[in-house]
Amino acid sequence: MEDYQISKNIFIQTPLIESKPLSKLVKRSVFLKLENLQPSGSFKLRGLSRLCQMAVEEGYKKIISSSGGNSGLAVKYIANKLNLSATIIVPEVTSQNIVDALAEDGTEVIKYGSVWNIADEKAQELAKTLGIFYVTPFDHPMVWDGHSTMIEELHSQLAVCPSVIVCSVGGGGLLCGILSGLAKVGWQDVPVVAMETKGAESFNVSVKAGHIVRLPEITSIAKCLGSVVVCQQLMDYLPTCPIISEVVEDREAVLACLKFADDHRMLVQPACGATLAALYSGILSNLIQNKEITGDGPVVVIVCGGCDVTLNKCEEWKQIIK
Repeated sequence: MEDYQISKNIFIQTPLIESKPLSKLVKRSVFLKLENLQPSGSFKLRGLSRLCQMAVEEGYKKIISSSGGNSGLAVKYIANKLNLSATIIVPEVTSQNIVDALAEDGTEVIKYGSVWNIADEKAQELAKTLGIFYVTPFDHPMVWDGHSTMIEELHSQLAVCPSVIVCSVGGGGLLCGILSGLAKVGWQDVPVVAMETKGAESFNVSVKAGHIVRLPEITSIAKCLGSVVVCQQLMDYLPTCPIISEVVEDREAVLACLKFADDHRMLVQPACGATLAALYSGILSNLIQNKEITGDGPVVVIVCGGCDVTLNKCEEWKQIIK
């Protein structure tokens, strides 16, 4: 239990609030699980705090990870809390805002490779060469177990069983955690709508193929969904868990970010916008109308967060999607 106590002090219990604008839009109660309010800006803090604590318990003083942004910021935050030295490998397309944020407090940042997966391979190689602890951004049981705490919180915050949970998918860590958490609290029959953007839909193409498919590249604006391949554990869940895979265009994800800012006065990046687009674009309403979602409970939206967003970036995205 000791590792959980330390991890619990690193991440916070996030608010669950009802969204009147989204409830009106989909004609049923919609609740927002605000993971964007975690100290590092995203849900990543939950699972990665577990893995970093394991590094401490095994006597490591230095850790290395890879990131497109949010997981790196989580690792940096956790390393500072646990007095660890951290190195973060980021793909060359990573924004300067994220690089600067990561480099604060002495964290070493190395740019390498065109996509996250190449940066991750480099991180694993350096971990072996230098004998330091490798922190995977999403592909580890302890990470999934840490992420599952948001569902345990949700179970205590929500008076009834939800009819559906909506989230984004990148490498699969968040979705694996959600599915694990649903099983823990007896909600394993609750469907999950798993959202991706076109050009980063590694899960969707794998679902259609019936096995893991590696994308040739990431072309979506949603760089934080930018894993060209999902973890095997997520595919293993498919036969037994009610997962509905959906894909939206970048335009829909960006518009969802802008509408969410108007409705709730919060800024999120397109990786989170993909989740919100399920509601704003009508996908969720269609699923309900077509009886693919049959429960009558509330909708829960995981607002996963995202740190690479500013007013200027919102303006840039608006220009891109015109």
